[in-house]
Amino acid sequence: METSKPLLKDAEAEDVDVHLYRSMIGSLMYLTSSRLDIMFAVCACARFQVTPKVSHLHAVKRIFRYLKGQPKLGLWYPKDSPFDLEAYSDSDYAGASLDKKSTTGGCQFLRSRLISWQCKKQTIVANSTTEAEYVAAANCCGHVLWIQNQMLDYGYNFMNTKIFIDNESTICIVKNPVFYSKTKHIKIRHHFIRDLYEKRLIQVIKIHTDHNVADLLTKALDVSRFQFLAASIGMLNL
Repeated sequence: METSKPLLKDAEAEDVDVHLYRSMIGSLMYLTSSRLDIMFAVCACARFQVTPKVSHLHAVKRIFRYLKGQPKLGLWYPKDSPFDLEAYSDSDYAGASLDKKSTTGGCQFLRSRLISWQCKKQTIVANSTTEAEYVAAANCCGHVLWIQNQMLDYGYNFMNTKIFIDNESTICIVKNPVFYSKTKHIKIRHHFIRDLYEKRLIQVIKIHTDHNVADLLTKALDVSRFQFLAASIGMLNL
């Protein structure tokens, strides 16, 4: 997607065939089960299925052109890597053009290979970058907890799973209950991440934004950064 031109409602533009647009979005959503490189762009276009305009159709066609140019790009799963569980969490801030909600992005790796990912618009309007990142971290933590419980059935205990976050304030809120007086505006249901941290089911670790692979799922990126993050999560030409 174009980094400088976010998709807008564009009420005065020409309408396009709703059934055509929705069928294209449906096909792309099916493909995101194996091609997370298009996940953010598809989710952004999917928000305009009620009254799609020409600009939205052009954005969807641009995704198809990208796929035509990269038909063999896929996830690579080699067996020679340590068997551990780790996750990355990220969020933009008020990136949705319609309602100014933020987008949650998360990636979970097993044996250093990507097994699960999320790109979803948050249900609340975040009042700060820290709140948006904290909500995203709680969402990522929920997926990590599910994977931990599933792996227990196979005899693997992934206690103290690493969750990498690029926001220092979010890490401070998770680690220090004193910050609660400053975070009362954040819904209680997002604070369960603190309980898991105290039980040592997870640990939160600071990571530089440039190396946070979940950034791929929260915003439109320039070509060089997009390619770097795609390679970091194991997307190669197969």
